[in-house]
Amino acid sequence: MKKIFAEVIQFRGTHYHFGLKQGELLKDSILVKNRERQWKVRKPLFKIDIEETKQIFQRLAPPIWEEFQGLQDALQWPMERVLLEFGGYRLNIRPSGCSIYVGENYMIRNYDYHPKTYDGRFTIYQPTDGGYATIGPSQKVTGRCDGLNEKGLAMGYTFMNRKRPGDGFICHMIGRLLLELCETTEEAVDLLKEIPHRGSFSYVLFDQRCETPYIVETSPRRVEVRHGYSCTNHFQVMTEENRHKLDDSQKRLDIIEENQGLSGSEAYQLLNASDQGVFSTLYGSWAGTIHTAAYFPQELEVWFALGGDQVPSKFNFSKWLNGEDLTIERIEGEVDTDIPFVHMEKADWYRN
Repeated sequence: MKKIFAEVIQFRGTHYHFGLKQGELLKDSILVKNRERQWKVRKPLFKIDIEETKQIFQRLAPPIWEEFQGLQDALQWPMERVLLEFGGYRLNIRPSGCSIYVGENYMIRNYDYHPKTYDGRFTIYQPTDGGYATIGPSQKVTGRCDGLNEKGLAMGYTFMNRKRPGDGFICHMIGRLLLELCETTEEAVDLLKEIPHRGSFSYVLFDQRCETPYIVETSPRRVEVRHGYSCTNHFQVMTEENRHKLDDSQKRLDIIEENQGLSGSEAYQLLNASDQGVFSTLYGSWAGTIHTAAYFPQELEVWFALGGDQVPSKFNFSKWLNGEDLTIERIEGEVDTDIPFVHMEKADWYRN
């Protein structure tokens, strides 16, 4: 078992100063050094167009572009490198897992991916220059892989396939846009219909009204909307987009659907317990469970755990929004893998 951690980062201020702060934290970090080694081995299969990327952010979310500028100033990097690492537009995504269970007043989510991709950052941010305050784990620093905003909108996504990627946003930047720009599930659905999608993902949306959640199936070719309480890694409307091998995805979905009507605590245990069939240890296949997050939109409460069979750390987002800073600085957990986590240790990019 490997002991891992995630730093808790909390900030109130403009997007530019948030970017500046993050850049200061990242400068000379092992996370940045590992990514430098990555690009020496793995060449990007995409093109960075600074002006095109700037224009689309200026149209959708201008303050996030200012966050990139803050990162640029702190790190003293050219903007092309900032966008390569943190831009969230026109990047490739590797296969991954992930499972989501929505109950009467909660959304529980397992984030299944590869340790070498994990930021190890749990971020709480309240912008003063536009956009809603958000809480949740970051991905590629500027993105969010799941989370909750001050209006009680919860979001999580699940990977579907790598077929025919297009020009557009990748999942974690889409997650950031949804949480920062949208108050309700309907607003989030409209945004998902408007923006261009690089890859194929389902986005699960649940808000403070605790009505039936939306599951939005997206690809570079089209977007479909349905209702549902559980989601793994295959589409139910756009079935032609699915991968050929779906046994594991269907197995996890069946387990969740056979256990409907649970309390939030029971649903958390179903996803986080290593012996219930939803939690995954397939880290070498880019599908091991790294964290379990639980979001309670009405209470504005978040539970978060690294690894399986863990007692979650609990965060009162409502109190934080009222000015009460969090006292916890680091979340710790354990995972059953020897693969290095890039925010903690040197990663060899020639091996899994």
